[in-house]
Amino acid sequence: MRFQVGKCPWLTGATLLLTLCLAPGVPADTALEVQMRDLHIETPRERLPAPGFELLTLDGETVRLGAYRGRLVLLHFWATFCEPCRKELPALDRLAGKLGADSPVILAVAVDRDRPRQVAKFVREHALKLTVPLDPDGKVRTSYEIDALPTTYLIGPDGRFVGRAVGERPWDSPQFRQLISGLRSQMPD
Repeated sequence: MRFQVGKCPWLTGATLLLTLCLAPGVPADTALEVQMRDLHIETPRERLPAPGFELLTLDGETVRLGAYRGRLVLLHFWATFCEPCRKELPALDRLAGKLGADSPVILAVAVDRDRPRQVAKFVREHALKLTVPLDPDGKVRTSYEIDALPTTYLIGPDGRFVGRAVGERPWDSPQFRQLISGLRSQMPD
């Protein structure tokens, strides 16, 4: 049953707000949570483990999510037929370049079905240095419940979800660089 302020005439919105703010044992949002909310990144109610996977890259190398345990991972789902994806992917590549050695692992999972040549052409044309695993059968996309492209999951060093961004984001902006730096320094291993 949902609590409705209208059902309790003696409890106004202001009283409810003060009650929630002053309630003992209710922690205030951290600066990192506020920053994520301001950047429209959804945070999970419970930090569940990210589903493991194994995919081949454009270069034929095997990528396993579990191999990146201990590092912050941006798991980005995109496709060549998605215009916002085509705009956003270079920003992710620039983010990695600006952060250098402190960069999180960025896995740009291409969900194009049976179109590895088009994926390779896009990566080549934009001189992207990102790791691009291929998900041609959509199994990983399905396990991550991707309904819209682009979608990016932030996965903590402990292998658990930190946040999810649905839609295009300016990943190379100062605000997102600050967020990534904050996540790296505050996340449990």
